[in-house]
Amino acid sequence: QFQLVESGGGLVQAGGSLRLSCAASGRTSSANAMGWFRQAPGKEREFVAAISWSGGSSLYADSVKGRFTISRDNAKNTVYLQMNSLQPEDTAVYYCAARRLHSIVKITTLYDYWGQGTQVTVSS
Repeated sequence: QFQLVESGGGLVQAGGSLRLSCAASGRTSSANAMGWFRQAPGKEREFVAAISWSGGSSLYADSVKGRFTISRDNAKNTVYLQMNSLQPEDTAVYYCAARRLHSIVKITTLYDYWGQGTQVTVSS
């Protein structure tokens, strides 16, 4: 069985930073491309960032480009999301997701595995 567990969420003031981690366990060979999504109250889940298996390719939502950085350490089966210059509009539950395929995509339904989410709250 393949599982994703997020950690690192919390409460931070505007302008602050957080680093989220997503640890994969089980049949980690099942996952190739990885991504981060977020969902704010009353809104749909939206794409944040994605990274290829090698880490050589990444993709970002326009709203986080230049502030967030996705990375991965395959030896530790972990994907990270470094979030800088956080703003109140970044407040959401952040989810880690994985695909069986290699291509990195923004579409939620194309991801095969999901974590349980971690809350990020940014105060003004």
